[in-house]
Amino acid sequence: MAEKSVVCRGICKSYKSFFGAEAKVLKEISLEVEAGEIFGILGPNGSGKTTLISIFSTLIYPERGSLHVLGLDASRRRDEIRKLINISTAKPNFPWSLSVKENLRHYGMLYGMHGSMLSKAVSDLIDTFELGEYTDMNFENLSTGLKQRLSLAKAMLNRPKLLFLDEPTTGLDPDISMKTRSLIRRIHDEQEISVIMSTHYMPEAEMLCDRVAFLRKGEVVALDTPQNLKNHLGLGERVVVFYEGPVDLKGLEMVQGVMSVAAEPGRVEMVIDRTRENLDRIIKLFSGAKILDISVKEPDLEDVFIELAR
Repeated sequence: MAEKSVVCRGICKSYKSFFGAEAKVLKEISLEVEAGEIFGILGPNGSGKTTLISIFSTLIYPERGSLHVLGLDASRRRDEIRKLINISTAKPNFPWSLSVKENLRHYGMLYGMHGSMLSKAVSDLIDTFELGEYTDMNFENLSTGLKQRLSLAKAMLNRPKLLFLDEPTTGLDPDISMKTRSLIRRIHDEQEISVIMSTHYMPEAEMLCDRVAFLRKGEVVALDTPQNLKNHLGLGERVVVFYEGPVDLKGLEMVQGVMSVAAEPGRVEMVIDRTRENLDRIIKLFSGAKILDISVKEPDLEDVFIELAR
């Protein structure tokens, strides 16, 4: 059986403010991340996402609790762990006067690479991340999207078994964000590595993550697959119908599987638990009206987020 990527028990972290008051950022965090999965850490700003990523990647120490990364005790074998992991952050900050190629060589040498091994690794990563035409461009002249690509390339230099991504598409244009997400999926599939990522963008998490943990005020309030979370919270499909003519709105509220009804003249919005029987009952109540338009929106992680934030 493959070793779990991360196992933590009772992780706590606090920071002291300028005036000496102590703020608890993480409270008794316990979770496990399976080998080979893409695991998402979600939550509003200030929920503790970046702090948890920083602890998992051994950048900061927890005050209390135990942490094992790739089977190694993080309190005793930090140096060994750091050889097996890497991280890419939302706002990468590399030496500004160095070119793309120079930055990759610089970080490769920091990871103990040299000679032909370093040259081949840099060349391969430039090809993989489509940085060829920007090889000699200084970091300060790169666009935000190219800086993010360089950050991901840097994070793959040591062929990590576990990759941490902290808000990987923050500040990127929609098309660049989509390319970045596709790149993350490709890295995961081709390199067969585990990925732990924090994000506040729900479609991104739903597209990439096998499981997600929701943080709120430093605590894990939910942890499961996106689909199981939607099912567990009883989130139904949102159906909007525009119509002309008579509709039994009172009867609609009584139909089994209809969770809520919001109506105004010529328009009704319902949240339903869709089954064939429920749909048949709903459609029959519109038999005396002319349906002009109908739209159906399935629940997503945005709905889960809203529900858990209440």
